[in-house]
Amino acid sequence: MGRIKRFENIDAWKKSRHLVNDVYGVSSDDKFFRDYGLRDQVRRAAVSGMLNIAEGFARKTDREFSQFFYIAHGSLAEVQSALYVALDQNYLDEILFKQLYEQCEEISRMLSGLITYLRSSSKRGNTATP
Repeated sequence: MGRIKRFENIDAWKKSRHLVNDVYGVSSDDKFFRDYGLRDQVRRAAVSGMLNIAEGFARKTDREFSQFFYIAHGSLAEVQSALYVALDQNYLDEILFKQLYEQCEEISRMLSGLITYLRSSSKRGNTATP
């Protein structure tokens, strides 16, 4: 894996940015928008995933980097759970729910791969960011 020089070049961050935009878009719909608690929580969780990827990149060790990926992974699970609430309250239809849910899954898989890479890199004594 080549050395990444900016967090904006991390594919998981790019996809998280799209997820944030999509979450903001769907949560701006009238019924969803009026559910302030859910709307704000799902937005915060989506943003948290994106921000933690960037913050992890700025850390000095692979261990710290991967820790922030774990936090981002947890935030994505929070988004997925909130999507179930939105679906159950008829703020989202099944198709939109599945699209957003799958975006979270894809980013989570990417983060898992990066975590595995960082952990194996650390075991070999490398400390360079991917």
